[in-house]
Amino acid sequence: MELHEWDVVVIGGGAAGLSAAQMLGRARRRTLVVDGGSPRNRVADHMHGVLGLDGTPPSDLLARGRDEVRRYGVVVRSGAVVHVRDATDALRVTLDDGTEVRARAMVVASGVHDDLPDVSGLRERWGRSILHCPYCHGWEVADRRLGVLVTSPAGMHQLELVRQWSDDVTAFVADVEPLDEALAERLAARGFRIVASAVTALTGDDVTLAAVRTADGTEHPLDALFVAPGPRLDLAFVAELDLARADLPGRPLAVDALGATSHPRVWAAGNVVQPFANVPVSMGAGSMAGAAVNAALVAEDADRAVAHARRTARSEAWEARYADTERTWSGRVNATLADVVAPLAPGSALDVGCGEGGDAVWLAEHGWRVTATDVSATAVARASAAARERGLDAARAVFVTADAELDLPDGPFDLVTASFLHSWDPDFPRIDILRAAAERVAPGGHLLVVSHAAPPSWVDELPEGAPRMPAPDVELALLAPDAAVWTPVLVETRSRAASDPDGHPGTHTDGVLLLQRR
Repeated sequence: MELHEWDVVVIGGGAAGLSAAQMLGRARRRTLVVDGGSPRNRVADHMHGVLGLDGTPPSDLLARGRDEVRRYGVVVRSGAVVHVRDATDALRVTLDDGTEVRARAMVVASGVHDDLPDVSGLRERWGRSILHCPYCHGWEVADRRLGVLVTSPAGMHQLELVRQWSDDVTAFVADVEPLDEALAERLAARGFRIVASAVTALTGDDVTLAAVRTADGTEHPLDALFVAPGPRLDLAFVAELDLARADLPGRPLAVDALGATSHPRVWAAGNVVQPFANVPVSMGAGSMAGAAVNAALVAEDADRAVAHARRTARSEAWEARYADTERTWSGRVNATLADVVAPLAPGSALDVGCGEGGDAVWLAEHGWRVTATDVSATAVARASAAARERGLDAARAVFVTADAELDLPDGPFDLVTASFLHSWDPDFPRIDILRAAAERVAPGGHLLVVSHAAPPSWVDELPEGAPRMPAPDVELALLAPDAAVWTPVLVETRSRAASDPDGHPGTHTDGVLLLQRR
């Protein structure tokens, strides 16, 4: 599938989604809005309670919003999101036409669906003479004959609100009968007519309500009927992210004051968070979420810049170390690696941080097909030359200049090795690199990590700032491999003969961690 890169994908092109997109577009973020084209208020002719836009058709607001966000470079496309999965440093979002896009962050503003009571004639008049929000529509039907179909505690709250707009209010309470004495007294004191018989049908033309018919055969003349529908959220597309939900009707997404969800790359706004929020509330929440997303990406941009600078510094330091000498290492295989690998059946191998190629050349000479990487171009050139001198062609050994933090070959490999992988930078992400290396191991294959478990025998203590590697058991705990996937084969230290800088005999102590993928 075609892959597109975005800073942010906004799911939903209603008031909340477009408000988030407007903030993001103005912040110069590459933003995609995926709009299903079914806003909750699409059946209403006008919206009210929206300062400066009172009486504007909802479709006009959204059309203006789409034009505005496009002026800031936001792309709005029709469609639906069918799946979102975590890709660690991003999200992969699959659309209903099969397109997959990659985004650093996402705003969920997909809204809710109103589950209406199953009453004949109700759905056809929804948003016209069958109403939801008294703040949105109460003024237009004030002092007329109003009814409230109570089907839940939210409907009871709505009932008391509607009384503010008319003295003539009929409460249909069959679904919440019997009323307790205190509530019945409260409703009677406010002059409600209480109808206990169930509502069965509505009469009138296609738009206008004339009367409500109940199960006892009575027709109750009305000009408008208020209903508090149950909110239904369709969030199957983010099920894999396991976002936290609030303990409220419809179980909306739980967010903080800025719209952040339980996933670090996902924000949410609008009715998907507040099912009963009106247009201004949704717009405000969307605007806040858009700003919060941009702020998070700004912080991540700075973190990435620092990480890039540190990687560059590490690369330059290693390159300078190799370039300043004709040869840095002996060119011989590490004895510990040779002893551990010797019993293994040769196959494909990846050597991470190969240096001047001593281990990789030995592996190739012993039947392995080797891919070896190092951050230093000089080291890689020397390793390639050593392989050619030993008669090894590209079918046996390939050497690549690559930063192990960013660009390990995909694999899979039967053996992945990392010997003495270290840096003078205390923030060197050794464990992250080893985990990425482990992902390249084929089923049945091995990960071998060889480290300095102690200073050489002729050194009492490492100098300040010198690289230190964890003991094998500590490294195993840090890697935390899944026990259902990995079997520890060797977790130990080994001593080997060595010579000090003056040629006197001594020893090195190597840490050995050998894991096998099941």
